[in-house]
Amino acid sequence: MPRVPRPLMFVLLAAPAAAQTPADTFRLAPIVVTATGVPTPADRLPVTTTVLRGSDLRARGILTVSDALRLVPGAAVVETNSFGSQTSVFLRGGESDHTKVLVDGVPQNAPGGAYDFANLSTDNIDRIEIVSGPVSVLYGSDAVSGVVQIFTRNGAGRLRGSVAAHAGTYGSADLSLAAAGGGDRASFSLGASRFSSDGTLPINNDYRNSTLSGQLRLRPDDATQATLSLRYGDALYHFPTDYTGAPTSKFQHQLDRGPTAGLDLARTFSPGLEVHLAGTWHRDNYQYSISPNDSLDLVNFPYASSDWVTRQGLEGRAVAHLSAGNVLTAGTSFEHEMMTGTTLDGTRMRDDGAGFVEMVTGLDRALSFTAGARLEDNQRFGTYGTYRGGVSWAAGPSTRLHVSAGTGFKEPSLFQNYATGFTVGNRNLSPERSLAWEAGVEQVLGAGLVGRVTYFDQRFRDLIDYVATPPAGSPNYANVPEAYARGIEAGLRVRAAAWATVSATYTYLRTGVTQGDTGNTAEFRTGEPLIRRPTHSATLGATAGLPGGGSAGFQVSYVGRREDIDFTAGRVSLPPYGRVDLSAQCPLSRMVPGFTLDARVENALGARYDEVLGFPARGRTIVFGGSWTVGSP
Repeated sequence: MPRVPRPLMFVLLAAPAAAQTPADTFRLAPIVVTATGVPTPADRLPVTTTVLRGSDLRARGILTVSDALRLVPGAAVVETNSFGSQTSVFLRGGESDHTKVLVDGVPQNAPGGAYDFANLSTDNIDRIEIVSGPVSVLYGSDAVSGVVQIFTRNGAGRLRGSVAAHAGTYGSADLSLAAAGGGDRASFSLGASRFSSDGTLPINNDYRNSTLSGQLRLRPDDATQATLSLRYGDALYHFPTDYTGAPTSKFQHQLDRGPTAGLDLARTFSPGLEVHLAGTWHRDNYQYSISPNDSLDLVNFPYASSDWVTRQGLEGRAVAHLSAGNVLTAGTSFEHEMMTGTTLDGTRMRDDGAGFVEMVTGLDRALSFTAGARLEDNQRFGTYGTYRGGVSWAAGPSTRLHVSAGTGFKEPSLFQNYATGFTVGNRNLSPERSLAWEAGVEQVLGAGLVGRVTYFDQRFRDLIDYVATPPAGSPNYANVPEAYARGIEAGLRVRAAAWATVSATYTYLRTGVTQGDTGNTAEFRTGEPLIRRPTHSATLGATAGLPGGGSAGFQVSYVGRREDIDFTAGRVSLPPYGRVDLSAQCPLSRMVPGFTLDARVENALGARYDEVLGFPARGRTIVFGGSWTVGSP
């Protein structure tokens, strides 16, 4: 075990405080669904979970899920620079394609785990649940270092609607509309938004992102429920630079669009048995184009590509409540993956079937256990098994201990298997594998003072590496690297008064490649850390209520040194940086009922830094606007 610094703070336990009424939003044990597949109090789980509420994020002016994840200990968010640029999340030091992303249970990752967080907005989101560590037992491929699940708002309550508009630096502007309502038997929610920006660069750097989302829930009787969730995104981003950040063509752009649909049918047959049948469908079209040269272009040739990726799934689960506090879940799933387009040698597809079982016991006692296993049968690489288990122990009225261990896997992408043209795929790739464990303690230190410390250790095998110049006739991808990521997540949450809250987090992360390449520009270089993961990171934030129902808050973030690659000079160390974000909102209900003004200042001190080498981050960004709400839940 490596030497690690003594933790300075304890990990953030639950959701951030709401902007308007901080004292009312402290829930020591929020109910979490993603960790076990059934609603479970967070203080009975043997794994680390974080819950971010959509209303809190919107009140603080946070428009994207990636910016929301910056609040999560152990999550390193890396953005190339401008709005809409490539955005990756490294959870607990895992690869960027080791985090499974779900919207109402529907996988959003491309087959093989790739996901760009740039275009996922917080509009119409009820909450975000983040489970750290391997969760392949429940979710199969891609859930190696964790799962991020977005839940759409439930419309139950009286009919209501809202409109919000903002404008700010870099020619940015956003408009969102929402409506919801319904009773016990039927409810709906609907949201639509559009964000646009001129970008940070003087050459064409325009970005626009439109999102439509909704949910319909029906309960024909007390034992039956059907939930339909829909989401559609359409994002266009112009980036006039190459992978080093140097200008190339003002016509270069990418388009990412597609729908998501999920249908969950639930039936309670007895007090001890319920059955779920879920269908999922996600289709994504990714287009890239660099147009013919003009006097400003430095590219030597035009190029365009267009690929369609489809994931269709069907899952059946039976949930048996064997006795008080003991729940057994058993299920089976099937998924069909397909990719067609210009970057593959034809249309490619594969099927995957799985069976899984998980037992949660002792939810009504101080000592609770979780254990599960999954057997995968993949058309491409055959059968593969995963497992996990853990213990949660309430050692006293103010202390909880937990420990868990498990395995995860990620299948190769269809591009890695079947790429053609400049890159040659490898049909014989094996899945990437992981073994991880964690141990932690939660402690109530006094009235309004709560903390957590968690140590984690992840080991990765058979990582898929890209070889730029393979031997003649060999593919560009191969299973070679092995690596580790281990560290401490720590933080503190304080209710300073009935109207104010303070939270702090600290993450120590140590990574290393134990088997890989020797080249100076290799991504997996033996003996070197994994790139773009900071060794030290920390946050300090506060939210305070103001007279009249308003609020104000700040967030200070620190990101330490991390390594990146200069493809002409080799490894480089990016310097640490600090960033300050401010937010405030002021209801004007006495003048206009339901109207609220709000403002957000990102990077208020104008810090200069690169999250990716060669791509300077946005400078000071000021956004101002307001919202108007009619009706209430």
